[in-house]
Parts: sequence; structure tokens; C-alpha cells
Amino acid sequence: MHVPKPSDEDRVLFRSVVPDAPGVVVKPMFGNLGAFVNGNMFAGLFGSLIGVRMLDEDVKRELEAIEGTGSYGPSERPMRGWVGLPAEWAAEPDLISTWVATAMAQVAELPAKVTKAKH
Repeated sequence: MHVPKPSDEDRVLFRSVVPDAPGVVVKPMFGNLGAFVNGNMFAGLFGSLIGVRMLDEDVKRELEAIEGTGSYGPSERPMRGWVGLPAEWAAEPDLISTWVATAMAQVAELPAKVTKAKH
């Protein structure tokens, strides 16, 4: 399975669209980045593709109806419940920010993940 690597510009854009909110953390993941709220991932960077996790099916369908959206993650195993945002939106960070904030708000409603103690 091929895992694309983001450019420095991709990383800067991703970090700029993730809300600075309580409980939000951006972490490296397999050479890419993931944004988490209370331990649950709500946005990710996969190469140059930004994806968001949509828990509300109506909102997910609304986003998927926008031209240029698609699957998110490896083509062999796209992530269920996730939508890849259009590449053209890189020129419109405010538009990306809106959908990332929507994903964060939905995922923030999930119970916080409890990290297991390392032995």
C-alpha cells in the first residue's frame, strides 16, 4: 500500500485550517498528519489530500455532493465515514476551515478516548 507524503506547504495549510480549540491536537501519522479532539480523529492529511470525518449522514451527503470531493485514505482501503476535500480548495483555506470545524464539532460529541497505560 502506497502512502503519499505531504509537502511542507501541505502541512502548513493543514495546520492553518485546524481550529485552535480545547482538546484539539495535531499529531504525525505514518508520515502525514491527523487532527484529534479528545483523542478522536476528525481531520487528516494524506499526501496533499485533506479529509474530514463526518458522523452526520445528511451533512456527509451534502459535502459529497460538492464537485471534487471523493474518498479519503489509501485507494485500496478508503476510510469509511470520511470525505476527501477538493484539491482546488487549497486556494480557499476558509472553505476548508468551515468543513474541518464541522467535522470537529461532530467528533467532539463522541466520548473521549482513554489512552491505555504503557507497561
